[in-house]
Order: sequence, then C-alpha cells, then structure tokens
Amino acid sequence: MQRVSNCILRVNDHVLMLKKPRRGWYVAPGGKMEAGENIKDSAIREFQEETGLLIENPELRGSFTFVMREDQQTKQEWMMFTFYSTSYSGDLLEVSEEGELEWVPVEEVLTKPMAEGDRHIFRHILNSDEQVYGTFVYTTDFKLIDQDVDPSRPD
Repeated sequence: MQRVSNCILRVNDHVLMLKKPRRGWYVAPGGKMEAGENIKDSAIREFQEETGLLIENPELRGSFTFVMREDQQTKQEWMMFTFYSTSYSGDLLEVSEEGELEWVPVEEVLTKPMAEGDRHIFRHILNSDEQVYGTFVYTTDFKLIDQDVDPSRPD
C-alpha cells in the first residue's frame, strides 16, 4: 500500500495549491513517503521539494484511505495524511517539476477542478480544527463512487 503525505498551507486568506499537468486538477503539495519516514517529516520534505517553502508547525488534520475499483475489484489502495499550516519560510519556486503553483483565495479553492474526495478534504480542513478521517472509493478513471467520512459535514 502506497503512503503519501501533503499539507494545506493557508496564509493571508490564500491557499498554496499545485495544479497537476495530467488532469489539470488542483491538489495540496505533497507526495510519496520514503521507507521508514514518519508522516510529518514526509509532509515537510515533500512540500519543500515541490514548492521551495519550508512549512512551519504543520498539524495533522486528516487521515484517508483511497481505493480504486474496477468491476467491483480493488485495483489500487493508498493512505494519505494531510497536514495544515499557516506559516512558512523560504522562497516559492518559480517553476515546480510537479506542476503550476498558485496562491488561491480561500473562497475560490472549492471552485477549482479537483478530485471530489479532495474537495471534501479541503472543505473540512479549511472550515474546522477537528481532525477528519475517511475512505474514498473511486473508479479507475477517478469518478467518486463511495465515501465514508468521520466527522461528516453537510455540503
């Protein structure tokens, strides 16, 4: 099972997002954990690699399982640990190898194209200090077919 970590950085009512080239979807910067690496160190390292910024005092806000299914069979499964921070040091990369970096006003974050599970995660984390846990089930072409989120929030 793959493990990934990411961080939602919110500064001055803007969120730093990464637009991935493959689908044009926006995500929180992050990536794959290395063998033996803890989730917080992974989030800090991946965020810095993708943005040039060193996030400060990241707090774990969400733990998620993602399942990709085809014909009722699980084809892929991974875990994601999402952190939240409101401060950083360093200079933003002019060009990221992972996609386009953009400071997005908080009120526009949920209007950006993204995976529907990610939309739920952003909505919760940007509006609550409460940790969230969930499972999101997708088809292999990233259509959300099921979700189980605790705590659930009305949309």
